[in-house]
Amino acid sequence: MESINDTLRKLGANGGFQERYKAMKEQVLNHSDVKTFLQENEEAITPRMLETGMMKLYEYANQSKECQKCPSLGQCINMMQGYHPKLVINRGAIDIQYDVCPRKIMDDSQKKKEKLIRSLHVPKDILKASFNTLDIGQERAQAVRAAINFVKQYEPGQRQKGLFFFGEFGVGKSYLLGAIANELSQMQVSSMIVYVPELFREMKSSIADNTLNDKIESIKREPVLMLDDIGAETMSSWIRDEVLGPILQFRMLENLPTLFSSNFDFGGLEYHLTYSQRGEEEKMKAMRVMERIRYLADPIHVKGENKRK
Repeated sequence: MESINDTLRKLGANGGFQERYKAMKEQVLNHSDVKTFLQENEEAITPRMLETGMMKLYEYANQSKECQKCPSLGQCINMMQGYHPKLVINRGAIDIQYDVCPRKIMDDSQKKKEKLIRSLHVPKDILKASFNTLDIGQERAQAVRAAINFVKQYEPGQRQKGLFFFGEFGVGKSYLLGAIANELSQMQVSSMIVYVPELFREMKSSIADNTLNDKIESIKREPVLMLDDIGAETMSSWIRDEVLGPILQFRMLENLPTLFSSNFDFGGLEYHLTYSQRGEEEKMKAMRVMERIRYLADPIHVKGENKRK
């Protein structure tokens, strides 16, 4: 195989290489970003540095900066996809440093935001909800306004009352929670939406594998917790007093915002909490849980037609 030096000598001998190299050099030196770099480092760059660094300058000039030449991250034209070049002087030579490009920053940020919205047993369409896709009819105006205000007023570490969305089946209560979660994620705020009936079933099964305490700790410490469809579960004294009660108590003491959705209003939910699956009436314990819910959230009646029909 012929060596590169031999090839270059042959190209130089017939003049073709020299002409192409001269044209390339002129094109590179007329590149606006290259000219700016050379002007800013005029005192540091010697003629020899410029000549030996010409291929680095060529590499830089023919790549996309600030994603200007790339239709998308997946169609990035650069040598390192998702990274764009920056000219630097390194140890007395012109060199290239690759930094994360704006599109990759946005893509990484979006993935991070999606991870911030953690859910347990919540439909995917709820996780994709946003204020832009909310049905803002006259009947839902109060609920949508309350949701938007909650996000606007949210400040980590500050006491803020949550929202208790209640209403008939299919009026969009869970969708409102999903929209709030997505808006909070834009602010880099972690939230957790849990479907209460499935959560409580999972809590019962967690006793056997010794993960109950870890799950309760994770839920009760979440910056913004959303309990979806509370009241739809089969209530037991153990769930009410050993799981729900401690979670709400901790969040009340630590001023952690908590939101709810339910088919019951406060009175209906208290009645639901009063009677266990065995038919036992424990009104005082139910009142104690409701006292915490009233402290944590303001009731908002969500009206409208059943969207599931």
